[in-house]
Amino acid sequence: MSATRAADAADFRGPLDISRAATVVLDGRDTVVGWSPAATALLGYSPREAVGRPLSAFLAPLPADGPLPAASDRPATPGAPAASGPPARPGPGPPPTGHEIRLARHRDGHELLVVTTLCPLAGARDGGGAGGGAPGRVLVAAELGELRQWESRLALLQGLATQSPVGLAIYDTDLRLTWSNTAYEREIGKPLAEYLGMRADELYSGGRFVTPGYPSTLDAVMHHVIDTGEPILDLHFQGTPPSDPGTEYLWSCSYYRLEDSHGHVFGVCEDAFDISDRQRAQQRLALLVEVGRRIGTVLDVVTTAEEIAEVTVPEFAAAVRVDIARVTVMSGELPATGGPAAMDLLRVGEHSVDPAAADAAEPLYPGAPGSPADRYPPVAYPPGSPQDRSLASGGLVLDDNVLVVPLRVGGSVLGLVTFVRSPRPRVSGRPLAHGPATTFDNGEVALADELAARAAVCIDNARRFTRERSASLALQRQLLPHHVPPQSAVDIAYRYLPSDDVTGVGGDWFDVIPLSGTRVGLVVGDVVGHGLQAAATMGRLRTSVRAFAQLDMAPDELLTRLDDLVGQPGVPQGPPSDAYDELTTGATCLYTVYDPVSRRCVMARAGHLPPAVVHPDGRVTFPDLPAGPPLGLGGLPFESLEIELPVGSLLALFTDGLVEARDHDIDQGLDALGRVLGTPAASLDELCDRAVSALVPDATTADDTALLLARTRQLDEGQVAEWELPAEAVTVGRARELATGRLTAWGLEELSFATELVVSELVTNAVRYGGGPLRLRLIRDRTLLCEVADTGHTSPHLRHSAEDDEGGRGLFIVAQLVQRWGTRYTPAGKTIWTEQAFPPAEFD
Repeated sequence: MSATRAADAADFRGPLDISRAATVVLDGRDTVVGWSPAATALLGYSPREAVGRPLSAFLAPLPADGPLPAASDRPATPGAPAASGPPARPGPGPPPTGHEIRLARHRDGHELLVVTTLCPLAGARDGGGAGGGAPGRVLVAAELGELRQWESRLALLQGLATQSPVGLAIYDTDLRLTWSNTAYEREIGKPLAEYLGMRADELYSGGRFVTPGYPSTLDAVMHHVIDTGEPILDLHFQGTPPSDPGTEYLWSCSYYRLEDSHGHVFGVCEDAFDISDRQRAQQRLALLVEVGRRIGTVLDVVTTAEEIAEVTVPEFAAAVRVDIARVTVMSGELPATGGPAAMDLLRVGEHSVDPAAADAAEPLYPGAPGSPADRYPPVAYPPGSPQDRSLASGGLVLDDNVLVVPLRVGGSVLGLVTFVRSPRPRVSGRPLAHGPATTFDNGEVALADELAARAAVCIDNARRFTRERSASLALQRQLLPHHVPPQSAVDIAYRYLPSDDVTGVGGDWFDVIPLSGTRVGLVVGDVVGHGLQAAATMGRLRTSVRAFAQLDMAPDELLTRLDDLVGQPGVPQGPPSDAYDELTTGATCLYTVYDPVSRRCVMARAGHLPPAVVHPDGRVTFPDLPAGPPLGLGGLPFESLEIELPVGSLLALFTDGLVEARDHDIDQGLDALGRVLGTPAASLDELCDRAVSALVPDATTADDTALLLARTRQLDEGQVAEWELPAEAVTVGRARELATGRLTAWGLEELSFATELVVSELVTNAVRYGGGPLRLRLIRDRTLLCEVADTGHTSPHLRHSAEDDEGGRGLFIVAQLVQRWGTRYTPAGKTIWTEQAFPPAEFD
């Protein structure tokens, strides 16, 4: 809009104002005796053409019927505002009071509607004189549309003054109030006459502007507008109105300078709109966003409850307390239903602006037995309390300044959240207007319900994770060895660390398996994935390895059998993508067998890291053991590696969780492990602790960690007796003599009878069904071991003979005389072994 049009739009003089309207002076006979320039502009006649003619030549009464002229039928009058919108045919409507609507004829022939009023001239006589030529009356005329526009402007001003919700006020250059509308009066709470002339900072003492980049006081902002003439729009002002001194409001304010028609500045206008409700809605939305960002960051019930309390204080409440069912906190189970009495609650989260003030109104642990210093104190609410009523009804309860919302998931209640608002502190007898209100309105009750619903989902997720993790840990602990019995072949130490709470329980395992001939099997493995399924799969693999190891399989053969087992579908005739296959495919395993008689160590691996070997001189090596594919892939063979270990060597078997981390690769972890293992230690347990502390310093990792250390031993020569015998019939008697002689030398005469029978049966079978030469070996360890080796590959089997059978009872008798017996295959043949317990005295 141009400056000229802006001035016209701001001109609120009436169209019938004598200073701007068309003026016609009439004598007593309604003859025109005077014609103003505005009349020329309205009707097109010059004063020369109009004076002396009757008024009826220009104006006629409004016709009773017939069409009315349209405003668009007349060319735009110079200087008049242009019509906006489509052409219109305005009806005359009722004339303003004291006015008359007439039909005017323009000089160019078109007609228009005008509003007229007659005013008698002072001193004029009725009739305007004898000749009728003396001025008697003045007729003032204006277009009907201009009058309607002017009346609309007046109605607008009246509405702003009496009905507008926007507070309007005018201050003079001294910033004293000179006028305000009705909305401003309601805000002040007094009639205008009682605060007229007061300064703005007196009306709103303590208020301030909170919009960044602007002055904070009313005085500074208004002076800036008066001095510069620049309006300031949408400036946020925070304060307390005189009508409600206990509540803080927020207004959107605008200021602009006021000038008269000569450009003289006489004040500043303020319009203010209350946006407190909008601000509260924005704050509630921001709180919901913050709740979604900060609650549920970890899958832990207690941490989630603490986050609820922290995020809602002080923005929403002065104090927040979170009580969760005991079974949910401890084991992740759903609490039992059945009313408040069945709910055993623990206080797991609380936060307040002023704990001392909050505790004065209500005990922090109402009815709780035990010391408040306990980490999770039990909470018992008395009957009739808001918490008791909420538990009984399963819904939220609002009691004055206390709001209790249950944490509901499905049909179960996991606990309660109690929001408390304490009265605001008072200064000079007046409450401060900062922080949340003392009570909860309907919007805040709905917000609390939404907060509790979101928190309940997070707590339920944490509860489910806690339950699964507890079950996985329990299953894993049951599947892992609780106690490793002493071994003659090696000294053992081990450590196992489950993964962190975020990742969940994994599938790492280790085992120490006693084998025949005083040998020992050492195994570590890793199952991909985490959780119950990984732990269960680990248990299957560990059980399978132990079962295969008891069959005295070589390491490469054992891994082949294990690979075949893993490759089978979890469900008979299941598709290759069966869930069992998905879990077990990619599992790794390392299996090692050490013989303390020969000091030979045979090992094989299926996609696992090789062991570390620490020699007696402290040198650390990682054997070049063929990797082999992970279990479950199938089709590729496994290879064994046999090495001889000096007495006192150290074998370290471990999973990748020990040496692999986000901040370094496996090679760096292996180097660090080698440095730790190469350092002398007082014991294997100390060495285990040192390795775990160095490679897993915070005792948590994204993967399980298993470490198994074994220091090798060798049996004394006096504990082993071995003979090579020909495969002849006379060898049986010779073998009995050699065995009984050695038992006498060892002081084991009580075992001579049983041993003679065992040796006689085994050697006889070897001579009859096997091939020579034969080897007989006795080992005096924690038990008496008897082994007979031949070159045959046919394994004897135990059977029960019928009453009329003449043979077939020998091996059955042997099985009754010994604790265990079995067959061990070697590249050269097989070995049948038995194991007998020592007499009680020898055992002691």
